[in-house]
Amino acid sequence: MTTPTWIWQQPDWPAFHWRAAVIRPRLQAAWRSLGMLLGRVGSLPGDDDPAVTLDTLLQNIITSSAIEGERLNAASVRSSLARRLGVEGEMKAVSSRSEGLADMMMDAIGSPDTVLTRERLFQWHRWLFPDGEASLVRLRVGEWRGEEPMQVVSGRLDKPKVHFEAPPRAVLGDEMAAFLAWFDASRHDPTLDPLLRAGIAHFWFVTLHPFEDGNGRLARAIADRALAQADRQSIRLYTMSAAILAERQDYYQVLESSQRGTTDLSDWLAWFLDILLQTLEDALAGIERTLAKTRFWQQFAEAGLLPEQVKVLNRLLEGGERGFEGGISAAQYQKVAKVSKATATRHLSDLLAKGCLEKLPGGGRSTRYQVVGSGLPLPGERTGTFKPTGERP
Repeated sequence: MTTPTWIWQQPDWPAFHWRAAVIRPRLQAAWRSLGMLLGRVGSLPGDDDPAVTLDTLLQNIITSSAIEGERLNAASVRSSLARRLGVEGEMKAVSSRSEGLADMMMDAIGSPDTVLTRERLFQWHRWLFPDGEASLVRLRVGEWRGEEPMQVVSGRLDKPKVHFEAPPRAVLGDEMAAFLAWFDASRHDPTLDPLLRAGIAHFWFVTLHPFEDGNGRLARAIADRALAQADRQSIRLYTMSAAILAERQDYYQVLESSQRGTTDLSDWLAWFLDILLQTLEDALAGIERTLAKTRFWQQFAEAGLLPEQVKVLNRLLEGGERGFEGGISAAQYQKVAKVSKATATRHLSDLLAKGCLEKLPGGGRSTRYQVVGSGLPLPGERTGTFKPTGERP
C-alpha cells in the first residue's frame, strides 16, 4: 500500500483532530487576551468610531496582500474602505483593485451572518481579481481552477521543488461542497471552539486550493469571517495578517509540514493560536499606548507648548522605532522639529522644566530624554507573555 504524500490522501481525511495538551492552554490564553481587549477598548474615547474599523481593515488588506508579495496603494484602498464605512475626509482616487478588495473584506467581515456559498466565494474571487480576464495571461476568475495539477513549487524550472499538490480537479467540487457544509454547520457546534474553527477553516480551504490564484488571501478572509462570527465586536480591533506577515517563513513552513502529515492538526493549530495571541497582545499594547497618550495630553493640555514640541512629544508617545525607542537626543529633536541646535536645546530644557520629559541615565552628548512616566508597551512587545504549560507541538 502506498504511503500518502499529502494530507488529503489520508484515509480519514478530513477528520481533523488535535492533542488537547497542546491546544487547551493556548485557547485559554487567547480567550483571556480577547476578554482583556474588549474590556480595555471601552476606555478609549470614541471607541465606536468607524475610523477604528477602517484602520484595522486597511491593515488587514495591505498585509494579507504583502504576504503574497503584492504591494498595494494604501491611499486608494483606504478611500475605498472609508466610503463604505461612512468615514469622511478620506477621499482619494480609487481603482478597480482597491474597490474590489474593499468589497471583499466588507462582505467577509462586515456581513458574517450570511452563508458562505460557492457563489459568494466566486464573487470574492472576482473582487480579488477585477482585471484578471483582461490580463495577458488569462486567469480563471470566479470559477474553480482547471484540470491541470495545482502545485506549489519553487526552484529552477528544470528542477522544481514541489512543496504541495492540491486534490485533483475531478474531486474538487465534492471537496468544496463538504468544506462549505462544514463551515455553515460548525458555527453552531457547541463542541468546537470558535477560535479553533477559524484555524481549521484557514487550513482546510488553503489545502483544497480551489482557485488558480488568491487562495492564501481567501483562506485568511475565511478565517477572519469565522473570527467575526465568534465575536463581531472584537474583530474590528485586530488583524492576524500583520502578525502572519512578520512570521511569513514560519507560516509557509508549518502549512507545508502539516499538509504532508496526518489529520492531526496540532502543529498548525498551535501555530495559529500563538499568532492569534500575539495579535491580540499587540492590539492591547496599542490601546495602552493610546490611553497613555490621552492621559498625557489631558495633563499637559494647558502647558503652553510650541507646535515643534507637540510634534516631538507625539512621536515619543507613539512608541517603538518611530517613537524613538530608548528616548530622543538633542540631535534627533533638532532633525524631527526642524530647528537649530540652540533652539533644540532650549526646547528640551523647557520640556524638562514643565515636567513633560525626563532625562535617561547618561550625560554629555549621549543625553537622551523620554516622556515622563514612559513605560508604554512597544509594538510587538508582549503585554502578558504566554508560556504554554502543556505539551509542546
